[in-house]
Amino acid sequence: MRAQPKLLYCLTTFSLSAFSVAHAESGLASYYGYGNAAKSGELTCAHRTRPFGSVLKVSYSGRTIQCRVNDRGPFIRGRIVDLSVPAARALGMMSAGVVRVSVE
Repeated sequence: MRAQPKLLYCLTTFSLSAFSVAHAESGLASYYGYGNAAKSGELTCAHRTRPFGSVLKVSYSGRTIQCRVNDRGPFIRGRIVDLSVPAARALGMMSAGVVRVSVE
């Protein structure tokens, strides 16, 4: 009978610590130039799994930006994030097109 409260405490502690850790990933990023997001100048991006409205830190070549998830994608294998044109400009990746980034 005493093992149940201890097991419940351990499971609760583990599940809370799993949610508090930021999920970091690295991979390829590209940019897209369609929709209203590119016109507004807001730094936005598309991600497959992150919730809409969440803010991601995207780093490339010593630069880091914060962009808000407002779309799903990218749908090309190997790419982890699609950035709006203003976000790609701020990151300095416009001439390259597709670059390796780190996302937190």
